[in-house]
Amino acid sequence: MDGVTDGDFWWSIELETDAGVDVAVAEETLMSVADLSGCIGSELFIEENYENAEKIIEGEIPVLRAAYRSSEPIEHWLSILEDMKRGFPGLRVRSYTKVENRPWHTLHLDAFPPLPVGAELIVMAPWHRDRAPAGRIPLYICPGSAFGTGYHESTQIALSFVERFVSLGDTFVDVGAGSGILFIAALKLGALHAVARDLDPTTVAEALRNMELNDLPPGACNLAVSDLLKGVDVQANVLTANMVLEPNLKLLPDVGRVLDPKGVAVFSGMTVRERATFLSAVSEAGLSLVAELTKSDWWGCAVRFGC
Repeated sequence: MDGVTDGDFWWSIELETDAGVDVAVAEETLMSVADLSGCIGSELFIEENYENAEKIIEGEIPVLRAAYRSSEPIEHWLSILEDMKRGFPGLRVRSYTKVENRPWHTLHLDAFPPLPVGAELIVMAPWHRDRAPAGRIPLYICPGSAFGTGYHESTQIALSFVERFVSLGDTFVDVGAGSGILFIAALKLGALHAVARDLDPTTVAEALRNMELNDLPPGACNLAVSDLLKGVDVQANVLTANMVLEPNLKLLPDVGRVLDPKGVAVFSGMTVRERATFLSAVSEAGLSLVAELTKSDWWGCAVRFGC
């Protein structure tokens, strides 16, 4: 580090994904990479028609500029991003550089103002705790390395359904829990107990941290690292999955094992263009559409067994 302290500079890394894919899907991919890679601030922007080292890229290209702490060498962050290519095919590092004395911490704080969701909820960073309005249930979420700060449209869709369908005393199951925002909302809305699973081990610490911010005891949620519903043996009144299309499709056949016959399963994280594909799979799984929501290019739905 040549004697430079963590406060003197930040690493700035620009990322893109394969050109030619749907812009909304590319943006979701890049936002997920930002959440999971440990960046401390990010900016998503659109470029048109630029030339990289191999060819001219035409059309709208989403690009993520992410900031990473200099307490680790650049090779550390590039290695993490290289490993993430297995889960996000087509991901590429466009460039990286050292940014001297940029106030990323201030930008990071200002990027998360209080956000009302639905009729009752409001998503708040912990440094805005004194701004919690009367009449809304605050969800204190610390933006960190786990997906689900509440500021993405797919999470807002899922939160709206959680608010609508969770009742006092419910058992709640959250697949792909990320930051824990959905099961935290369910518990604060009156669910008695939650079960949450995620493939990424770093999310467990993030979710536990967010539970503490919301004054929820660790025992309120059975939180563990696992693939989808493997090892989950409860009857859920409400089940949520805020993931992209492929894992949502993979989850569907196992929903009947966990969901109460009168329960509701909520799926989000998909684009409007993927609606028909997912609803066809819903029908094949013996489930029926109860409600659906669209926000920008993002779509989610609530389903249950029977009509």
